[in-house]
Amino acid sequence: MKNFFKKMAIVFIAVTMSVAANAQFKQGDFAIGANGLLGFGDSFTNYGIGAKATYNLTDPIRLAGAFDYFLKKNELGMWGAMVFGHYLFSVAETIAIYPAAGLGIVGSSVSSVDFGEWGSYGGGSTSDFAFSLGAGIDIALSESLVLNAEFKTWLKNGTRMIISLGLAYKF
Repeated sequence: MKNFFKKMAIVFIAVTMSVAANAQFKQGDFAIGANGLLGFGDSFTNYGIGAKATYNLTDPIRLAGAFDYFLKKNELGMWGAMVFGHYLFSVAETIAIYPAAGLGIVGSSVSSVDFGEWGSYGGGSTSDFAFSLGAGIDIALSESLVLNAEFKTWLKNGTRMIISLGLAYKF
């Protein structure tokens, strides 16, 4: 886990120092992207993939739709579909940071597990309404390519924390 954060910091510093594009996030901008995920909390860590679409309602206010899917670990899989609001703060020509708040549905599924002589558990799935809080950073690599990192939580019956790193294409 320590190495993961160290590598992320090195990537951010390298990209920030080498970026020369103009990160103007303007009303009407639309972007789609994909990201890698690391989810943790409640003594359970797993990796996932995600997809996101964003639309700037005004220069600083943006809506984002996100779908996150976590790979099964110990027969447990998770997913979430959320709608977020972002408020963008430009901190440099190519960098914007933002707080995020979202609402959506999160779900989990458990595969059937055989416990031998003690029987088996048939598995099943559940989904529930959830609230999310987080923060992120966008770094423009060019006029249309944006590197993005986020930290967010799923607040449901417990807390699931998620770190994501991805790329988006801005139209």
